[in-house]
Amino acid sequence: MKLPSIVPCLLLLTSFLGHGATPQRKPNIIYVLADDLGWTDLGVQGSKYYETPNIDRLASEGTRLTRYHNCQNCQPTRAALMTGQYGARTGVYTVGGIDRFDWRSRPLAPVQNVTKLPLDRTTIAQALKTAGYATGMFGKWHLGEDAEYHPGKRGFDEAIVSMGVHFNFQTSPKTAHPKEQYLADFLTEKAERFIRAHKDEPFFLYLPHFGVHAPHEAKPDWIEHFKLKQGEGGHKNPVYAAMIASVDESVGRLMTLLDALQLSKDTVFVFSSDNGGVGGYEREGLAKRGEGSVTDNTPLRSGKGSLYEGGTRVPFIMRWPGVTKPGSTNDVPAIHVDVYPTLLEIAGAKAPENQPLDGASLLPILKDPSGSLTREAIFQHFPGYLGMGPGKWRTTPVSLIEVGDWKLLEFLESNALELYNLKEDIGEAKNLAALMPEKAAELHSKLQAWRKVINAPMPTPNANIKSQKPGNAGRNKK
Repeated sequence: MKLPSIVPCLLLLTSFLGHGATPQRKPNIIYVLADDLGWTDLGVQGSKYYETPNIDRLASEGTRLTRYHNCQNCQPTRAALMTGQYGARTGVYTVGGIDRFDWRSRPLAPVQNVTKLPLDRTTIAQALKTAGYATGMFGKWHLGEDAEYHPGKRGFDEAIVSMGVHFNFQTSPKTAHPKEQYLADFLTEKAERFIRAHKDEPFFLYLPHFGVHAPHEAKPDWIEHFKLKQGEGGHKNPVYAAMIASVDESVGRLMTLLDALQLSKDTVFVFSSDNGGVGGYEREGLAKRGEGSVTDNTPLRSGKGSLYEGGTRVPFIMRWPGVTKPGSTNDVPAIHVDVYPTLLEIAGAKAPENQPLDGASLLPILKDPSGSLTREAIFQHFPGYLGMGPGKWRTTPVSLIEVGDWKLLEFLESNALELYNLKEDIGEAKNLAALMPEKAAELHSKLQAWRKVINAPMPTPNANIKSQKPGNAGRNKK
């Protein structure tokens, strides 16, 4: 008889479970996305004027990726985050239709832009929901709000959309709120309520703030605070600083709530921005001093709307207690399409069938400051135009590749190449293409091969070109 020998084992197991052992819980995931916040617009990223104590604390308790990139403006970034795919697959390259800027004066006709996220794509929310996560989204969606395109139909159990203004805002669906409430505070309240409601199960909270996007509106007390403070370089606008402070307050409120609910150790908390800051245009000859820029991305070149680093490199911070090393950084190139596979791995979720994912999980470099990724390069492809006044362009059609310290841009109107060593020249001031033709040719070949593999649509010749003074995007000024 073997039964007596089994009894002690059962008693031991019962005793173990009785002392609080529970199955391992999947980590919660919070992803806070600022809008138009530049790479240097945080204290931890070097600003001496803006105040971001909560985001700085998040970084001190987690890790920062110092060479993380999103798109040059918001809509394509959001599509990439939701699908794990480059714009060449989703067709989402920019904001709105191609006639938003008068491209007819240029040599090329841009590729038509998709303005609503294709319905045949599985969003990261849908993938996580399948893995047992409660899902919530509050803020700027920008991928279609009508009928089946609304985030409430794209995998989010709860979804409230709002953007456009920071006071007297509207929501979809309509949601009651005090008339003078600040949008960032409203969205944070909804996020807090979501966390409380789902504290006993794994949840995915996506909080894409409309701050710090124009119109530049902020709470009066914060504005007065920064009016009394001396500016530093291109960081000196008190209203913009006040908007950043409200986003930082939001992050602080969520961190405080996690602590109170004893969820911090079980929660992956990510903070980033959708594109580069609105600044650096004066140096590019696109605006007069004091016009166009609300911040400054120095030492990065240019700003939102450009494929230079100032337009695409943004903060990326992750805190995962027990996994990320507090206060660490990693400078391996990373990009928006990496977020989807990263969150899948964190959640133990399956990748969607029949939807190629273009990125790589970032966990190797998030876990280890000296870690690396097996993939070689990141890419961007923008087959359109972004203007900034008559005859001035933040960018013309361009593709780029980043491999290690190297970045190559191909401006598609003339096939002109620009090559930069970002380790030695973070400001992209010295074009090395003519001095290092073999390196330029090597990277150009890889860029062309990637475009072919991904079937990237290319702009076509503009047969009905109008006469207008050419802009300056794509020329190497320095």
